[in-house]
Amino acid sequence: MVAKPLAELIDDCLAPALAAQGFAGRSVVAFWPEIVGERLAQRTRPLKIDWPRRRGAPGELSDPATLVVRVEGAFALEMQQLGPLVLERVNSHLGWRAVGKLVLKQGPVAPLPVSKPAPPPDPAVLARIEAQVAGVESAELREALARLGRGIAQRRQVAGDDTAS
Repeated sequence: MVAKPLAELIDDCLAPALAAQGFAGRSVVAFWPEIVGERLAQRTRPLKIDWPRRRGAPGELSDPATLVVRVEGAFALEMQQLGPLVLERVNSHLGWRAVGKLVLKQGPVAPLPVSKPAPPPDPAVLARIEAQVAGVESAELREALARLGRGIAQRRQVAGDDTAS
């Protein structure tokens, strides 16, 4: 049995719930802070995407969907002003003009979970990484490989994998 990353399993678990709210996947929900920025993400949450009931005939443009967003009451006016920018960013994220209207629902917004940064890798591991890439002539490639090695070491440390590379 091969272990799978949790992120691969989450899509299968969340897909029915997200589909019921009009989301094709977890992309908009999961990447909301990256799509709208930290400031907006602190005060808003995407609730659902309402797709038009009628589909256009072949070759006819169909109506875009409506994105429903929960927003804290005191922040609703500012969010309304930023609506066109939010729609543009969501559509850019999705890769097509999927959403054409924004509907705001006032209500409390739970704070975003704070993820603590991973601890730095062991200095001995960092020294081993530097020694492994020392023979690379290109400075840019050497730094990229060292960054990759540090990232892998950090992930292994967080996962509790103590195997040496």
